[in-house]
Amino acid sequence: MTATDNRTYRSGLNPLHATLLAGTIPLFLGATLSDYAYSTTYHIQWATFASWLNVGGLVFTGLAFLCAIIGFFRASHRGLALMIYPALLLLTGILAFVNALAHARDAWAMMPAGFALSIVVVLLAGTATWVGFSRLGTGDKS
Repeated sequence: MTATDNRTYRSGLNPLHATLLAGTIPLFLGATLSDYAYSTTYHIQWATFASWLNVGGLVFTGLAFLCAIIGFFRASHRGLALMIYPALLLLTGILAFVNALAHARDAWAMMPAGFALSIVVVLLAGTATWVGFSRLGTGDKS
């Protein structure tokens, strides 16, 4: 009696890609919490923290997007489902850039648009991270 087992080996995210992707959430979440702290205390330091955290998240998102595009072109089966993850990262990056422009204004002039954009960006970054670490975001190798 012979038993055979066919296994499909999937390649996960590159460790650098995973680190960059996982780093986006704390940075954007920190920016959102700093915006909230600024809206309740009116201390200018919170607006500055939010600006710098947003820029850090934007850098991490851009590098993760670059890794996602490279991973898309290296995948053996390119389909529409595999394009969702880079599209989410691109949308996150675009809205984070708009958020950085909103935070570049005068301190109180960035409210409430900066705070609302920060909430949307952190939700998009969380969704992109979830999709990136799920089966949908990575290519497969047989």
